[in-house]
Amino acid sequence: MPFDTQNRNSVDPPTLDWQLPGDEASSADARTDLPLVRERPPQQQQPDLTPPRDREEKDREQDHEHRGEPRKGLLRRHPAGLAVGLLVLFAALPSGYLYSDYTSHFEYTDDAYIAARQFAIAPEVSGYITAVPVTDNEHVVAGQVIARIDDRTYRAALAQALAQVAAAQANIESVDAQLRVQQAQIAADEAKVAQQQASLVFAQQQAARYEYLAHTIAGTVQNAQQYSSQLRQQQAALDSAEATFKLAQRQVEALKAQRAGAVASLAQAKAQCDQAQLNLGYTVVGADQPGRVVQLAAAVGQYAQPGTDLTMFVPDDTWVWANFKETQLDHMRPGQPVSINIDAYPERTIRAHVASVQPGSGTAFSLLPAQNATGNWVKIVQRVPVKIVMDNPPTDVALGPGMSAETDVRINPNPSLYERLRGWL
Repeated sequence: MPFDTQNRNSVDPPTLDWQLPGDEASSADARTDLPLVRERPPQQQQPDLTPPRDREEKDREQDHEHRGEPRKGLLRRHPAGLAVGLLVLFAALPSGYLYSDYTSHFEYTDDAYIAARQFAIAPEVSGYITAVPVTDNEHVVAGQVIARIDDRTYRAALAQALAQVAAAQANIESVDAQLRVQQAQIAADEAKVAQQQASLVFAQQQAARYEYLAHTIAGTVQNAQQYSSQLRQQQAALDSAEATFKLAQRQVEALKAQRAGAVASLAQAKAQCDQAQLNLGYTVVGADQPGRVVQLAAAVGQYAQPGTDLTMFVPDDTWVWANFKETQLDHMRPGQPVSINIDAYPERTIRAHVASVQPGSGTAFSLLPAQNATGNWVKIVQRVPVKIVMDNPPTDVALGPGMSAETDVRINPNPSLYERLRGWL
């Protein structure tokens, strides 16, 4: 309808939304009767955030609804996807059972690490270090030299001890010679005693004979007295010989005691010689077993004190401490096979076996063990260390204490279904 040229502000009222079609004839009359209604501004259309694929599906469903067609089910809309899903499900069920059956034959833990009885190497004697023929992290064999200490002082002490041993031996030989001389003297004194005894017997016979003649007219009193005096002299001579003989015997005992003292001096000298020999040997610091030199602190020219650490030593005899949960130990026994994977060398699998199970949890032997009898108690599954010894430890790589590992202990020796199937195939 054209605008009124005289009143440009007046407009015709808009047609109402509820007006039925075909009522255009009466619309003119209605405009004069109805009040003026302001037209509502069109609402802003919200952006459609539906993904394109879902939007197309929604549009197709709306088209089906407008056309009066029934909506298709999930099987009819995605037959290929449903078929693939069923195939995956049927394949996953036996695979899951095979995996579950296979893993039930093992106990696994990644709370494991390599351990060894590492120790510090220190000298027994003091002195200046003259040579260090090894370097850091070097592998050494039993008896290989790690450090040398100046041995001139200890060689002199050994020579002095050897001289004392020689002097003690000479003293023993001197006493032995005296004993041999004394034995000869004893033999002579014994012969003299026998001689004096024979002379005494003859003097007794003479004294008795002349005593008998003195009582008769054939002999004189003077002769009787003379032979009686000779008898007493012979008796005194015999007593003197016997005393000398006894003195010689006592001298043998003194010489034997002197020899015992010389033997003791020899033993002391030999002990000092052995100690000097040991001290001389201690100037060479070596490895008692094969292993690796770690944290080497010795240097040429350094003054080493007894007990001062020259280096740390890690033996080749290593094992694995695997901290299993206490609920995993029901079927674990010594001798069971183990597979070990070292984190540093993941491409290697090391064969091993269970050596022993510690009789107690790790916290029970810690510096501050848990006191479950005090305060509020919360049950926590404990870890128990299990010692695992490697059957074929690698020799071309370094294995040391503290390196992390993963362990699989076969607790059931019977083959699983997966292993039987693999054996058949």
